[in-house]
Amino acid sequence: MSGRECEVLVVGAGPAGIAAACRAAECGRSVLLADENPACGGQIWRADRSSAGTPAAPAWLARLAASGVEILPGAVAFEADADAGVIRFEHEFETVEVHCRRLVLATGARELFLPFPGWTLTGVVGAGGLQALVKGGFPVAGRRVVVAGSGPLLLAVAGVLSQHGADLLGVFEQVPLADLILFSLRLWAFPKKLLEAAGLAMAARGVPLRAGWWVTAAGGASGGASEDSARLKWVKLTDGWRQTKVECDLLACGYGLRPNTELAQLIGCRVSAGAVAVDEFQNTSVDGVLAAGEVTGIGGAELSLEEGSVAGYAAADEPDRARAHFAARARYQGFAAALERAFTLRQELKSAVTAETIVCRCEDVTAGRLGEFKSWKEAKLGSRCGMGACQGKTCGPAAEFLYGWGAGSVRPPVAPVRVGTLAGESDPR
Repeated sequence: MSGRECEVLVVGAGPAGIAAACRAAECGRSVLLADENPACGGQIWRADRSSAGTPAAPAWLARLAASGVEILPGAVAFEADADAGVIRFEHEFETVEVHCRRLVLATGARELFLPFPGWTLTGVVGAGGLQALVKGGFPVAGRRVVVAGSGPLLLAVAGVLSQHGADLLGVFEQVPLADLILFSLRLWAFPKKLLEAAGLAMAARGVPLRAGWWVTAAGGASGGASEDSARLKWVKLTDGWRQTKVECDLLACGYGLRPNTELAQLIGCRVSAGAVAVDEFQNTSVDGVLAAGEVTGIGGAELSLEEGSVAGYAAADEPDRARAHFAARARYQGFAAALERAFTLRQELKSAVTAETIVCRCEDVTAGRLGEFKSWKEAKLGSRCGMGACQGKTCGPAAEFLYGWGAGSVRPPVAPVRVGTLAGESDPR
């Protein structure tokens, strides 16, 4: 086990974490920025490391490089002792214990997956997951792809797939057309977001967009337990009245994002409406712990940058400099509220789930089995739902939507790590 000390520790190197780290370091504080990925930028800036990407990305990444921030890449936070100001990470097969005076949580968000018959087939991928794979070199040229689910991410994914030569068969958004039009009109109050939306529409031009449609089932080849039968061949969709069946090679399906609150909950931070609750300076309910970005609610990169700036200055004891970002943050919070209203999930999505549909993919727990229980805790104890490799990160939010269950308490480790790491052992190689 090795130890590090710093004045400000930032966990998460997406836009919010980068902004917080830069602001605190530029105030003269010693800052350590840790992230489980090998490079900074988070999911949203994964491929935006040049002027060809989002203009803000290369500027902030260059600023980070010049800031003097110490960066700990590939570090998985798994345990915390808030009273002692300690966060423990697994880094290169070793336990790294970081002592800090202030902690900024910028742990971001993950995709929400909702079960339906066939969602475990090879070829059914999260919308954002497929986008990340394609940015990393996964070949989609000539492959027939359906994009479905909810949220602006669908258009972004469609644009990336089109640029890489995929045969886009359609984007199916569960929100009704009237709600999409109303949301588009509200974007006039946010010129930057309006331009961003126009860019997404241009990138996905020519791709059929069908509002008010959602996935009800996916299937493979018929006839036995062959490898081909476990691979996606078709998708069924409905608008509540009509149905259509589309033959395809890939289904990119996601229903928005959900904040990664596990580390915050482990520390004892109050969570409200699925996100970490903060005050005007991004302070959580735990002294010395701040939170910024999509862990406090889904709002996009611009809001994350403003929240990260406030948190970084607050962590550096510069309240006046933090206040300078309150107005911009408030504007983007208005956009976040409009986004949440526009892309509310319809209750009909629950009807796609049958008794045989697997809800917990790690432990193969079906909806029929979960129907025997009254709470998330009962389901875990009686079926091992949420006790597999993802530790409920996939099935937990799905069960919350389907059954109204809360996730309950969080225990360490909050991420999969080696047993040797838990014991404080060094690299076994």
